[in-house]
Amino acid sequence: MTEPNDLSAFWMPFTNNRGFKTSPRMFASASDMHYVSTTGHRVLDATGGLWCVNAGHGRAKIIEAIQHAAATLDFAPTFQLAHPIAFEAASRLSLIMPEGMDRIFFTNSGSESVDTALKIALAYQKARGQAGRTRLIGRERGYHGVGFGGISVGGIVGNRRQFGTLLTGVDHMRHTHDLARNAFSKGQPLHGAELAEDLERIVALHGAETIAAVIVEPVAGSTGVLVPPVGYLERLRAICDQHGILLIFDEVITAFGRVGAATGAERFGVTPDIITMAKGLTNAAVPMGAVAVKRDVHDMIVNNAPEGIELFHGYTYSGHPLASAAAIATLDLYQEEGLFDRARSLEEAWANAVHAMKGTRHVIDCRNFGLIGGIELEPRPGAPTKRAMEIFHRAFDEGLLIRVTGDIIALSPPLIISPQQIDEIFEKLTRIIATVD
Repeated sequence: MTEPNDLSAFWMPFTNNRGFKTSPRMFASASDMHYVSTTGHRVLDATGGLWCVNAGHGRAKIIEAIQHAAATLDFAPTFQLAHPIAFEAASRLSLIMPEGMDRIFFTNSGSESVDTALKIALAYQKARGQAGRTRLIGRERGYHGVGFGGISVGGIVGNRRQFGTLLTGVDHMRHTHDLARNAFSKGQPLHGAELAEDLERIVALHGAETIAAVIVEPVAGSTGVLVPPVGYLERLRAICDQHGILLIFDEVITAFGRVGAATGAERFGVTPDIITMAKGLTNAAVPMGAVAVKRDVHDMIVNNAPEGIELFHGYTYSGHPLASAAAIATLDLYQEEGLFDRARSLEEAWANAVHAMKGTRHVIDCRNFGLIGGIELEPRPGAPTKRAMEIFHRAFDEGLLIRVTGDIIALSPPLIISPQQIDEIFEKLTRIIATVD
């Protein structure tokens, strides 16, 4: 496949469009652990596409499921109507959620999942007679998608500064990144559990009776892999329980094996009230997201609503037939190939490879959890982010796909990765970083 001769029509998301269209880099095909570019060179995928291709590319089981669905039922509405495969997908997904989280609302993306979760939290508080609980609490450096709700509770300034005041009644806890005490921590850092007490400070400031929910990523991914300190999530759970606040885990990145378990909630042993998901749900083959909700939260809303629609919310493509088919096939693959356990079994080798980067030129921190790695670089003087972006471009040209956010390299390969491919990723990356000024 050749590159298109006109790049002007597509306004690309989260992209330096002027730069890209001057020097485009494009994929033509993908299989297993590799992309093939339009120029014909193979690129080892160290990012699972965009944190989402957990089972590897071009999986026949998923392709066949989508083909069959498209030929059988291309679309059916789920407003006052439905189709069986959406219910099957929800049931299958509920089986791998933490105990009691067996009510599933389907969306089409992580952003939609977050906005849905926030709405559910508000609806729950109103249904239980606490309509004054409208405040939503996020965290600095958190990323919760691009909806106005997600941007509001998010804490990455680049996602916030362009779009005005956003939702009112939002506050933020501090992030947990602490280079001084936790640099080069393997797995969960030892210091920082006390930062969960920020929630108590916010409660004291605003009053618990005004707060509906707290949303955090178990592992903050898009900001550059911030792993929760030992005891941090447990303390958040306890404070929320004490004050009647719902706890939402944004697991768009951490669900479906990325941390060596079905969910971050399972891996960390902390059960929230609501979990948001997307990405790995369909192995990215068809856009789909989901929100898993504790049964008692669901029942509070549904059983206390007047006759008719209980939650005035949804999407045209909620539970789309092709997406539902892709989700079922993907869940089958995860189970049949034991990919969550496989990720856990590779975690030590992955951690060793990540931390072998210590001492490499420009590297000031290495972080890991599950099959996630973060390599933090010292910013180029007077030109933050430039060094990392140069490494990104060099890596692509040398057959390696990485992701950069600011001056942090984030890695999240498909769970089918081999030990040899782990070695290849870090050999190439170490060499490239060492040769970039």
